[in-house]
Amino acid sequence: MFGLYITHPQVKIDANVPVPKWGLSDVGAARARKAAESAWARQLRRIISSDETKAIETAEILAEATGVTIEIVHGMHENDRSATGFLPPAQFEEAANWFFAHPEESFKGWERAVDAQARIVEAVKTVLATHDATAPIAFVGHGGVGTLLKCHLAGKPIGRDRDQPSGGGNLYAFGLADLALTCDWTPIEDWRG
Repeated sequence: MFGLYITHPQVKIDANVPVPKWGLSDVGAARARKAAESAWARQLRRIISSDETKAIETAEILAEATGVTIEIVHGMHENDRSATGFLPPAQFEEAANWFFAHPEESFKGWERAVDAQARIVEAVKTVLATHDATAPIAFVGHGGVGTLLKCHLAGKPIGRDRDQPSGGGNLYAFGLADLALTCDWTPIEDWRG
C-alpha cells in the first residue's frame, strides 16, 4: 500500500506574520480542493500533519474527502529558520541553496539540514511503527523537510536537486512495506496513484 508525503500548496506571504502561521492563499486552497477530489485522496485512512497553519489547512481539506480526523505531529515542522526571520524570495532561495549545500552547518542560526532530516525521519518512522501497512497514509508538511525525508528514503545524500518544483503543492509516494520511493515529486492535483 502507499504512503504519501504532501507539501502544502501556495501560501499568503506576509512579512508581518510568523512563517509557521501563514495560511493557504486562494490558489493554494483551490489546488488542495482539486487534489481532494482525486481517487487517491478518498483512499486515505490516516492524515498526519505538521503543526504549521498552512499544512493543517491542506490536511483538513484532504480530510474532508475521507472523513478521517487529521493527526498533528509536532516533529514534522519545517526547518527552523526563525534566526533570520522573513527573507524576501530571492534571498530565501539563496539561503535554501546554502542550507542544502552545507547540511552539517547552520545558515545564520537556522536548524542544520542534518538535524532537520533526523527529526522528520524520526517523526515519520514513529507514526509508521504502529500504522497498519495495508492502509494508505499521507504526511502533510513542508518542502524543505519533505526533501530531506525523500533523500533519506532514496538513500541519497542531502541535495537541493531532489527538491520539489517551486510553488509547493507536490507529493511523492513510497511503499509502506519497504519505504521505497514509487514516484518523484508530482503536483497534488495531477497524481493518479
